[in-house]
Amino acid sequence: MLPETLVCLLTSSIVFAQTTQQLSLNAVASFNTLTLPNPPSFSIPSNDNKLTVSVALCTDSNTAPRFFLSNASTTKNPGSSGGEGVIEIALQNGRGNWTGLFENGVLAVESNGAQVSFDVGVSDSGPIHEVLNDLPFFGDTTSNQALLFSPPFAKPFVQVPTYPNYTLPIASLAFTDTPPSSPPNYTLVLSPTSSSSLTSGPQTGCFLSSQNITGTIANQSLWLRDEEGWRVQWLLEGLSPSTNYTAYAIQDGTKVAGPIYFATKSPSFPCPLVAFLPFCPAVSHAVPLPAPPSGTIYDSTNLPQTNLTSALLTYLTNFTVTLTTFACGRDHYSPLVECSDCQREYRKWLCAVSFSRCGEPSLGSPSAFTAFPATPTQTGLSALKSLMPPIPGIGGGPSQKQKQQQQVVLSALLPQTTPRNPSLPEMDYTLLLPCLETCTAVDRACPPFLLFQCPTRKFNAAASYGVGYVDGADGDEGEGVAGVAQDRWGNVWCHLG
Repeated sequence: MLPETLVCLLTSSIVFAQTTQQLSLNAVASFNTLTLPNPPSFSIPSNDNKLTVSVALCTDSNTAPRFFLSNASTTKNPGSSGGEGVIEIALQNGRGNWTGLFENGVLAVESNGAQVSFDVGVSDSGPIHEVLNDLPFFGDTTSNQALLFSPPFAKPFVQVPTYPNYTLPIASLAFTDTPPSSPPNYTLVLSPTSSSSLTSGPQTGCFLSSQNITGTIANQSLWLRDEEGWRVQWLLEGLSPSTNYTAYAIQDGTKVAGPIYFATKSPSFPCPLVAFLPFCPAVSHAVPLPAPPSGTIYDSTNLPQTNLTSALLTYLTNFTVTLTTFACGRDHYSPLVECSDCQREYRKWLCAVSFSRCGEPSLGSPSAFTAFPATPTQTGLSALKSLMPPIPGIGGGPSQKQKQQQQVVLSALLPQTTPRNPSLPEMDYTLLLPCLETCTAVDRACPPFLLFQCPTRKFNAAASYGVGYVDGADGDEGEGVAGVAQDRWGNVWCHLG
């Protein structure tokens, strides 16, 4: 016969399990502190592997509930008073998680008087609620439109040509991959930055998804922008001119990507957006063209075919024919790159220089741009503007470190009247120069016999490209004055293609 104390303990465990709601594995459960059970506890399913319990606040409140875990059979209602094996899930920006083994797991909630909705997820493959490392991608804007992308997913299958078949993608199609059958469900959340409560509230999918979106989503579709993977592409309309916006992409209602920031152009901005081009999939920016004859942007259905598109496809076809005369895949010219890499980088460069990108100075720094072309011998230091005026009559001057701290990065913007691409019409606009790295990527990826060469930093590169923004003066990757072509804060220094 079992001891009486053990019988009582087993009986109480069975009763507790029968009266306590069990959380489901790999699922999300929604609750409200006003309607919690008594006691406010939930049992965690047993599993031989580690489980992650994550919580996310869905409403903003000055007082947040507290969440406690226990895996001890003697602790049925863990809380702030402590107890055997009690662990608190610490919340940061409205979310928190804890991972471990559970046999008699219990999650308890202390409301602390808060009236808050919250979600709980239990998973055997990492936290259900989290902030993703990858950010949404900003394409470009007009005065009332924007092109935005989700983080990449589902990398495409790229067929590397092998001997003796040196087939590369045709000029009119950059990728032959088909869209994934089960893509993540992404939701775009957008609001003017000045009036936005997005960043001040819980940074959780359920809170952000409940906020109103600004503008109208005119198009939402899957798009393979580059080799990083498929993305969800959004075309937004009905935005306000000269306005800063904050944007998030929410995956499956629980995972947060962002925030990123961007600004719409001024009401007089002259250039329309161009996107949805299968031969130039990375083109998603404003181009110096007249207003589109049909629709609100240019795409593959209404883009002028006579000059702009036909010339680009001819160049790419001829380049591919010349490239495939080399024994790609048999007599390797590099241990790092193939002929397919060469064609891909050349396509990016050709699309970047063919579809010139319009721009204008940022709202916060209207004078922070290069108003005149750089001299032929200017290097990346032309991207810096000193904020420290000279002090007359005082010797010594600031140190080099102080000078660097008192400098602002200038976007590579140049006023234009005559287009650099003769297939584009003449019009007054401000050109955002392509990054020099768009050209050097081709130089690095292609075999020497093609004789593809980029202008050098020491002589005339700065006259045609944004120099020194991404890579350093000696070519060190990411060591330029900005380190990137654009950042999450809406700064676009040069056009990477």
